[in-house]
Amino acid sequence: QVQLVESGGGLVQAGGSLRLSCAASGRTSSSYAMGWFRQAPGKERKFVAGISRSGANTYYADGLKGRFTISRDNAKNTVYLQMNSLEPEDTAAYFCAAKNGLVVTRTTPIYEYESWGQGTQVTVSS
Repeated sequence: QVQLVESGGGLVQAGGSLRLSCAASGRTSSSYAMGWFRQAPGKERKFVAGISRSGANTYYADGLKGRFTISRDNAKNTVYLQMNSLEPEDTAAYFCAAKNGLVVTRTTPIYEYESWGQGTQVTVSS
């Protein structure tokens, strides 16, 4: 498995931006496709974005493409989630997850993700 450490969460005003980072460690960590999820209090964890092993392909939840951008730097073993034009509705705990495969999409079952980060809180104030 791969170990994941997240950073970049915080408090931001509506309309602002945040960049989340997920640092991966472990042998051949670049062999994992990656996904970002978010979970608001009292709600289910939902898919946000996914990226293929190489970074060539990206996938987004409906309504988020255009504001959120997922990317990765395999040389640094790090995956990013750039979030722009944030709204209070984006407030949630954000998690990164790793799947040993080529790609992850919105339909990839959650149980196929073998490693999860601890989560980082994003709070957007009005």
